[in-house]
Parts: sequence; structure tokens; C-alpha cells
Amino acid sequence: MVAGLLVSCQKINHTRQRWKEKTTRVIDQVAPRFDAYQPDTPFNRERFKEFLQVEPTEDVRHIYCFSDAIGIDADYQFAFQCQPSTARRIIEKHQLSVSEAAVDPAFGLQSDFDWWDKKKIAALKLYSWNNEGQYFKYFWYDETAQQAYYFEFDM
Repeated sequence: MVAGLLVSCQKINHTRQRWKEKTTRVIDQVAPRFDAYQPDTPFNRERFKEFLQVEPTEDVRHIYCFSDAIGIDADYQFAFQCQPSTARRIIEKHQLSVSEAAVDPAFGLQSDFDWWDKKKIAALKLYSWNNEGQYFKYFWYDETAQQAYYFEFDM
């Protein structure tokens, strides 16, 4: 009898866990989660794939991301470590070019985090997508620290 009760409890716990995982996936599809205070969560890895449109390889780690999508405008910040080859893959995939013209990287719109050092980022080469209209995407890579930054916003 005790063994049967134990098996029933295990089945209930397994069912609860599966239900929780499915519920979390559905909620994430409706209201995507960004973890700004914990790196490398499954949500951050998923957001990385969605926004940068590349699979995070083994060298991609310490992924932090943040979203401020309340109101009429939105902005998204990502910071992660990766090898130079991964940074090149992102640059080549999106055909990014170094912005030679005076471009405002919208530091005033960016939120402050330990993993987002605006002074350090300002000293890096700014790569940009072919921004059209009021939608902007920027990418920076620090080869020495092997640290990448991505910022996307609309106005």
C-alpha cells in the first residue's frame, strides 16, 4: 500500500512539473521574459536567438537581457561573452558595418546595469543595421574582453 501511494505521489509530481513547464512556455509566447539579473536562463538564450537570429554556440555565455516595452516605444539590451568568431558571424549574418558618421547610440534611453557599462561601450566600434525610419539596432564588440553588446529601440 505504501509503495502504491509513493508511485501515485511521484506521478502527481511529474504531472505538476510537466504542467508548469507547458504553462511557462505558453506565457513566454504571450509575454516574453527577459532576465536582467540572472544570466544564461533559458529565457535569455531564447531571446538571444530571436533578436540576433543566430544559435548561441558554446562560447556564448553570461547572456543578460532586458526589455522595456511599456508604452509607445520599446528598447532591448543584451550583453554576452563570446569568441571573436561568433561576433563576426553576427556581423556577417546581418551585414553590419561600422558607423563612420556621427551616430547617437541613444545612451539616454538605455537602462543602467552592472553588465551594461555605457562608458566602456562608448569607446567601442559601433556597428549598425541598415536602420530605416524610427527603428534602430546597434552592436558593439570588445575583442580584448570578448564581450558583446546589442541594443535595439524604436522611437
